[in-house]
Amino acid sequence: MSKHSLAEKLNLVSQVNKGKPIKRLSKDSHIREGMLLEWVRKYDLFGESGLQKQPNIRATPDFKEEVVRLIMEKHLPLPQVVLQYGVSKSALESWIRMVKANGYASLHQQKKRGRPPKAMGRSKKREPETELEQLQTENT
Repeated sequence: MSKHSLAEKLNLVSQVNKGKPIKRLSKDSHIREGMLLEWVRKYDLFGESGLQKQPNIRATPDFKEEVVRLIMEKHLPLPQVVLQYGVSKSALESWIRMVKANGYASLHQQKKRGRPPKAMGRSKKREPETELEQLQTENT
């Protein structure tokens, strides 16, 4: 569940559209100014549906590359791409950092996730390495 309800978002956006200063609304409602601006932009572009919670998308490597190229090569502003493609700002910033550090190929690499599997079963008996170990195994 989201922290702010759709009704609350609509109320704040309508107050901004009526001319109430964002700074004051931000202080009164304890919401960052940037978040309020994002809601206003989404509302202007998509209407009420822009303020509703969107399902998480599983971005393919090709999609990631396309979006990052728009920002890095065509110099589109980050907020515009975020709104246009419905990608979170933090995910997009992460992809850009990856490309700057390791190139576009880093977006196509598969990352292993989670804890590595535990080796199951008993450990095998090892062969005695020294003469002393051989003699001890013969005596038992």
